[in-house]
Amino acid sequence: MDSSIISEESHEHTHDEEGSKMFGFIVFLLSETFIFLGFFTAYIVYKTANPDWLPAGVSGLEVRDPAINTVILVSSSFVIYLAERALARHDLLKFRQFLMLSIAMGSYFLVGQAIEWSHLSFGFTTGVFGGMFYLLTGFHGLHVLTGILLQILVFGRSFIPDNYDTGHFGVNATSIFWHFVDVIWIVLFVLIYIWQ
Repeated sequence: MDSSIISEESHEHTHDEEGSKMFGFIVFLLSETFIFLGFFTAYIVYKTANPDWLPAGVSGLEVRDPAINTVILVSSSFVIYLAERALARHDLLKFRQFLMLSIAMGSYFLVGQAIEWSHLSFGFTTGVFGGMFYLLTGFHGLHVLTGILLQILVFGRSFIPDNYDTGHFGVNATSIFWHFVDVIWIVLFVLIYIWQ
């Protein structure tokens, strides 16, 4: 059999496999979206049904530091996009630099969230608001942590010789997941911090 035919069939198989993986990944993200939508709906219903639902002694949440964390997290979407573009140009050095910056920005966000939690005057069991606040921000924080770990994984794989010569599915999926995490946070920030 002609080697060019074998090579073409191999390329088509790889393309089909990456397409299937991406389809499965998009289905996974859709399922995560529905979970968050359920949480958002519950939050909106509880808040509109109970206008004075903040815990006793709590007049509202501090917005300045979470807003700074929001800007940093959302900006990291642009940084991971730059990492993707660098990899597409086979510039591994720039890819690693942008990826490390994105990891640092996500880590800054998580540390900022932990600091915020440590200074709050209410807990998870402090009424419906306390439960909803920690559930929403904690579940999102778990997704941020997952995104950081995925970025560390694709960063480490960049040191395997020729690893990204045949495809970038892992990097593309990680980037899409990171954009998803950022969009979810924008909605959460508006619901929890802006709409008080």
